[in-house]
Amino acid sequence: MCSHYQALKERERYLRHFGVEPPPEMGKLDLWPGYLGTFIRRRPHANVGDDAVPQREALPGLFGLVPHWSADATITRHTYNARSETVAAKPSFRDAWRHAQHCIIPAEAFYEPDWRTGKPIPTRIARADGEPLGIAGLWSVWKSAKGDEVHSYTMLTVNADDHPLMRLFHKPTDEKRMVVILPEERYQDWLTARPEQSMALIHHSPGVPLHAVQASPTNGALFS
Repeated sequence: MCSHYQALKERERYLRHFGVEPPPEMGKLDLWPGYLGTFIRRRPHANVGDDAVPQREALPGLFGLVPHWSADATITRHTYNARSETVAAKPSFRDAWRHAQHCIIPAEAFYEPDWRTGKPIPTRIARADGEPLGIAGLWSVWKSAKGDEVHSYTMLTVNADDHPLMRLFHKPTDEKRMVVILPEERYQDWLTARPEQSMALIHHSPGVPLHAVQASPTNGALFS
């Protein structure tokens, strides 16, 4: 499960790859649950038929979905990933799933522990072609006790037993899992999919080659 990822630093790169201007506040570069990052969603009223209305918008949000009923935002420690097999039923995610509140989470890389030596080796995983990652997720909005609206998001995950790279990570006794990485041609499909179409778009990164390198301070990785 992915609890740590690296966001995009360059605004021009964000705009070029995802076709949307990033928000003024882009949050931290290295993100952990509860940190402020960004996500991309379908713009409300994008279907009005006006070509001047952008199809997508990028917003700041907390990494870790905060459902509308949550007492506070500390729930992000447990809601940063949503298992695709149970997302429709889990109380934290089912409303966002039922309303097809789909989003794309821009990332340069994510980090997982490689246990093949018997010890957890922090490993940075990115696209082999150097392009950004578009991770499939869900978003929500929560009203704090002060009345502020707080956006948040979670990454969808799938079983990775058959993935040539991602099956190598996590403890030998743990299930192999990975985040859902969307190919660029599926970005808009994911953002506009109706609830009954959602599951058909969740796969373990078809057509998106990945590569992994041992993480170090020089490539921005921190691990705990």
